[in-house]
Parts: sequence; C-alpha cells; structure tokens
Amino acid sequence: MTELKIDIKQEQARALEDIKKQGFRILVCAGTGCVANGSLQIIDKFRELGADVAVMSDYDKLTVVPTGCHGFCEQGVLVVIPDMDVTYVKVRLDDVEEIYEGIKNNQIVERLLYTDPHSNQKIHKSEEINFYAKQTRTALANCGHINAESIDAAISVHGYEALAKVLEQNNPDAVIDEIEKSGLRGRGGGGFPTGKKWRFTAANKGGKSYVVCNGDEGDPGAFMDRSVMEGDPHKLLEGIAIAAFAIGADEAYIYVRAEYPLAIKRLRKAISDAVERNFLGQNIMGSGFNLDIHIKEGAGAFVCGEETALIASIEGERGMPRPKPPFPANKGLFGRPTLINNVETLANVPLIILKGADWFSSMGTETSKGTKTFALTGEVNNTGLIEVPMGTTLRQIVFDIGGGIRKGKKFKAVQIGGPSGGCLTEEHLDIPMDYDNLIKAGAMVGSGGLVVMAEDTCIVEVARFFMNFTQNESCGKCVPCREGTKNMLKILEKIVAGKAEMKDLDTLEELAKTIKDGSLCGLGKTAPNPVLSTLKYFKDEYIAHIKDKKCPAGVCTAMKKIVIMEDLCKGCTKCARNCPVDAISGSVKQPHKIDQSKCIKCEACLKNCPFKAIVLE
Repeated sequence: MTELKIDIKQEQARALEDIKKQGFRILVCAGTGCVANGSLQIIDKFRELGADVAVMSDYDKLTVVPTGCHGFCEQGVLVVIPDMDVTYVKVRLDDVEEIYEGIKNNQIVERLLYTDPHSNQKIHKSEEINFYAKQTRTALANCGHINAESIDAAISVHGYEALAKVLEQNNPDAVIDEIEKSGLRGRGGGGFPTGKKWRFTAANKGGKSYVVCNGDEGDPGAFMDRSVMEGDPHKLLEGIAIAAFAIGADEAYIYVRAEYPLAIKRLRKAISDAVERNFLGQNIMGSGFNLDIHIKEGAGAFVCGEETALIASIEGERGMPRPKPPFPANKGLFGRPTLINNVETLANVPLIILKGADWFSSMGTETSKGTKTFALTGEVNNTGLIEVPMGTTLRQIVFDIGGGIRKGKKFKAVQIGGPSGGCLTEEHLDIPMDYDNLIKAGAMVGSGGLVVMAEDTCIVEVARFFMNFTQNESCGKCVPCREGTKNMLKILEKIVAGKAEMKDLDTLEELAKTIKDGSLCGLGKTAPNPVLSTLKYFKDEYIAHIKDKKCPAGVCTAMKKIVIMEDLCKGCTKCARNCPVDAISGSVKQPHKIDQSKCIKCEACLKNCPFKAIVLE
C-alpha cells in the first residue's frame, strides 16, 4: 500500500460543494453537432439575460453549464434543466428568453418538449424519452451532464478516484487481473481482449514503454470517440493513466485527427488542469508514479486508424502499415513496447476499477461483455449517439431507441461497422449484436457506425460509396488493396451506370476474396465486406442493374428515364428551352419528345414543365 498525499474523497466533497454553489443549473449541449446549430450563441444569450449572476426570489443563483454531447443529435440544440426535470429539444436563439422566463416563474415551455413519434405526446423528463430510457450508459455516463472543461466537475462524479485506488494499492498485476476478469474487449473494431493485450505489453519489462490512445475515428458517420473526448475528457485521461501504471509506462500519446478541433481543445485543457492538480505529471498524488500525456494531431488519413500506421505517423513518417509480427506490444512506438487502445476502451477502465469486474461482466453476452456505443444515423427518426449492452438487437436499436424509420417507410438494411463492416437485413433484426454474432452474419461491430437504410435505398450504390471511400483511403503500400479496390470500384461504377455484364459479378466476388486474403493491414482485409455482404443478401438488386438495366430503388441516375406524356404536353417549348444538351424536340403547340441518347438526366425539364407532363420512370 502507498499513502497518497491527495485525499480524493475530500476533493470530491469540495467539488460537489462548489457545484451546489452554482444553484439552479441550465445544461446546454456544447458538443460539435449542437455548436454547429448555434449552442454557443444560446449560452451567451442566457448569460446576457442574467444567468451566472442572477439572484431571484426562488433561487439563489442561476448558472449556465456548457456540456459535452447529450447524444440526441436529431433534436439539438438540447437544453436540460435538472431542477425542473425538463429537457428542451431543437432550441434556437429566439427561444432563450421564453425558457429563461419559464425558469423564473417555474413554468415549462410545452412547445419545446420532445414529441413521441408513436403516441404524439409531449415528454419533459429525459428518462421517459425512449431514446434515453432504452440505453445503458457507462462510457457516456457523464457526457451531457457535466461541464466538459471543468476538472472539478469531473472530480464530482468520481473522476480520478479509480486512479487513486490503483496508486494506493500499488499492484499493477492486480489491475491487469481485474481488466482481464471483466471481459472488456477492444472497442476500436477488432475486439481483442483488453486485459490480454495489457499483459502482453507489461511482460516486456525493462526500459521505456508507451501507451497510445487511438482517437483516429475515420468511419463515415461515426462520432463515438469524439463525443467522449469532447464531453468527458478526464475519464479518458484517467483510463490512460491506469493503463500506463499497469504496464509500467511513463509516457502516453493521444492520436486525434485534426478535424476534431473541439476535442483537441478540451483535451489540452484537461491535461493542463490534471497536471496542475497533480493527477498527471510527476510523482502523481505522491505515489512516485510519473506520466506525461501528449496529443498528436493526425492529418485525417483513414489508414492511420490501423495501429502500425498510427505509430508511423506519431514517429513523423508517412502513415503506412507495417507487417506484423513484431506486434506493438513487443516493438511499437520508437521501437519500444507499446499498448494501443481506442478511446471507448480506455473510458471504460475507471468504471471497471471502481465498480469491479463482476459489475462490468454482468452486462452483455457470454463472449462480449459490457456496453457498446453506436453512432445511429441514416433513415431513422432519432439519430444520435447511443450506448447499449452488448447483445442488444437491431430491432431494439432501430425501432425502440431510434423511433423507427422516417416517414413510415419500410426498413431495408443496416450498414454496421462503417466501410469495414457489412450489411444486415430484416432477417437479422433479432440477432443479439456482439462481436461473434455479427461476424457470423458477415458484418462486424467495428468502431460502432450504424447507418439505417429504408426501402428506397439502392444497395448497389451503398456498396459503391463505401468502396470509393476505402479506395481513396488506401495507402497504396500493398498491391491487393491498392489495385484490387480500384478494380472493384470500376466494376461497381459500371453496374450503377448500367454498363456491366453478368460476368462482372463473378470478377467482383473473386477480387473481394483475393483482397481479403492478400492485403497487408485491416483496411484492405475488410474493404470488401460491404460488397460481399450486399452480394450475399441483395444479389437480386445487382442482377436487376445488370440484366434489366433498372435500379429497383430508382436511385441510380444512369438508369432513370425521363419521358414526356404526349396527352399532357401543350407544346409550350419551355422544356426544350431549358434543356442544356438540346435533347428535346418538337413544334410549338405540339407534343415534344426526348432523345434518350442525348438526355443526361439533369431533370431541368421536369422542374420547368408547368403542366406536369414530364415524368421520371
């Protein structure tokens, strides 16, 4: 046991007392999404009206608290008033005065409450909104509830208590035992057992070692790690510190893409504040443990999410993967043993240390313990950031938390795991979502991107979009990925252009399998997944594009046909005058015709026809 010079319980008591002095609190989402919708101006308006200084008859003080992401992105800007137990959604600058007056008069602004899409009822309590009620938040527990830029706010919700516990017990092996026992697996996509990775790295004793936090979140539509870094940065720092203590490292890096300026700003402040309070830096809490944490800004290359490419980037080289072995646990950053975990993985560590491995392993499935965050996007009513126990079904996520498909459309599919993942269909709605079940279904958890598609989505175009993304992001180091993805993309482009032949499907599948088997890193090995999974479950759509020259969803431009209904055409010539390629001919007051060989499907004629005589087939 080590006697620490900082009493963390006393620090918590002081922090809680300071928060009480804030009086009546107004929590305004200041995550990236809500900032883009004007939340900073809303915060300024509240302060202009008197929040932070106002003394009223019912309340000693009113304080505006800028928080991290609340998760309910579809409804931003969100304003939560805990003492009134009310959540306001889609708040705009013009609404601030009405909210402010409502607080003073203890009245709720009904029009700003969330409306349940099924019951059409107004709901004012967050815990009664299905989006929140159906979740289990651990890594995201504090996001949206505390001031993301206040170390005291973090301490008030048990921040650095877990670090104090492990430093006081002074038993690195016991820490690794606890993480191993919890069943925590890497949340970055691979799902490798976290405790096992820590043990491998710790085994390389003697000399320098490092911890690297992978915050290079590059999947289209994914923002899980960003929200943790923006909304609860001290939890991440604490997780890194515990990992560093466990493996014997005294230096760590957080690799964050430069496209996350708000996350970088808040992380820098959090590190500075933690060093000042002696939760990081030299002789932490008087324990003799030292840790310096640096931030490395990445240039936004998707391949740098792969751990060896990330290491190369930190070292100042071009971010390209290296063959393994040796693995980073043996020879990583600057040739030294290196532990690499992603943001969500490390954010779970303090809670496991505080609440115990049994608490964490009580959630989830037999082989996938705990919870998982997902970025829920696409054709679903409630988009946003969610966290659910491993094993939760797609049906629960899409129809309970997500509120179902927009505009009453029919569910078609979900792309899960980003460009490295796969497509799941209606037949998969009730399978428990965990690492093993998703792999069996031809998909993967990945980092947690989850794009919901409705009946009018073209699956072939979705596959083309993701292949275009991965082809652009290929570093080009190995031939299978560099040339293979390029040729797969060419075939997909031929299919959506209506120029493919049936033999192209065989070539596409053969290329996909070759790339999976022969690529150097995870980017190439998983790049064909969206194509393989859509070929498996939606092959009929590919065949329709090739044989019938028809896009079943009516999306692919090359297969659209614009025609003029002769019985409705008045011969006004407006369509011909607006056609940029002179594809329309006809005399005045006579029905016109479109030359399909010239038509570029720009739809200018369709938009300009005053008689609705032009239709899209």
